[in-house]
Amino acid sequence: MPTGYLQQSLRTDRRSFLRLSAQAAAALALEYNGLAQKPIAPRYEPFALGLLIKPFPDPDKAIAVVRQLGIPTCFLSLDDYIGKFTPVLASTLRDSLDRHQVIATTAEVVRPEPLKWNFLDGPSTIGVVPRAYRAARVDALKQTSDFAKLLGIDKVQTHCGFIPENPRDPLYEETIAAIRELTLHCAGNGQRFLMETGQETPTTMLRVIRDINHPALGVGLDTANLILYGKANPVDAVKILGPYVRSTHAKDGKWPTNPSELGEEVVIGKGEVDFAKVLSGLRSAGYKGAVTIERETSGPQQIEDVRQEKLYLERILAQMKDLAQFG
Repeated sequence: MPTGYLQQSLRTDRRSFLRLSAQAAAALALEYNGLAQKPIAPRYEPFALGLLIKPFPDPDKAIAVVRQLGIPTCFLSLDDYIGKFTPVLASTLRDSLDRHQVIATTAEVVRPEPLKWNFLDGPSTIGVVPRAYRAARVDALKQTSDFAKLLGIDKVQTHCGFIPENPRDPLYEETIAAIRELTLHCAGNGQRFLMETGQETPTTMLRVIRDINHPALGVGLDTANLILYGKANPVDAVKILGPYVRSTHAKDGKWPTNPSELGEEVVIGKGEVDFAKVLSGLRSAGYKGAVTIERETSGPQQIEDVRQEKLYLERILAQMKDLAQFG
């Protein structure tokens, strides 16, 4: 064997050894400090059902309900944990998710307060559009992103607010800057930042995506919000935003008839959302995410509503699967 080849081989082996040793030392250091992240959760099937939950104050109980309902994924609403994100809390949540075999797909916060979910005060209080609350919400979302990284969650979502339809409005440029800052922060954590539909038209949201032009920016489609805010039919919204949709809230509602108040959220199947067309449109757009049930009630009635909604969506998804196989 030529001497030069032997020396090169020894140098290569030594570099490999040093690299592996450094990786092992780093892993041990993280483990020692209680900060080691578990591997990213196993991939779930496209269109797997999910449930939006608020895990505070008893995360194990909330996640257990998801499993009891036979739902494989969950979407974490973490507003009650703002300012309380710690490695210990992350470990608690990870343990509960693992124990109940539930995959957390997305993390969301919309606070801090005030938040007025109506047409009169909503534009001045919701999201990162209002100047008075923008910095605090950007900070809360960055904290959420860092915390979600500990959980292996690759999507962070929020309502960005009533984004101006006029791109010359100074608030539009300021909002673009805030969304870009959040997108880059999430990208640095290996995540996507998602704008939840509702307060803005799909065309405005598409303009934001074009103007920021970053692959980590996407859309969280809330099927009912588009109707509740009177902004668009979700079937049409999917035609505009479909390629950018990375998460979906399955929720139903009726159009607003009071110009001061949002429309009414109702049980899936009782409102104006055509779920068969929405889900078919998402499939055509190449959607790979979960379909997360969100029912904005509480207590035993919420559980019963979710059971009904799960059956409703399963029938549609089964029909879609049959059409794909035999169509």
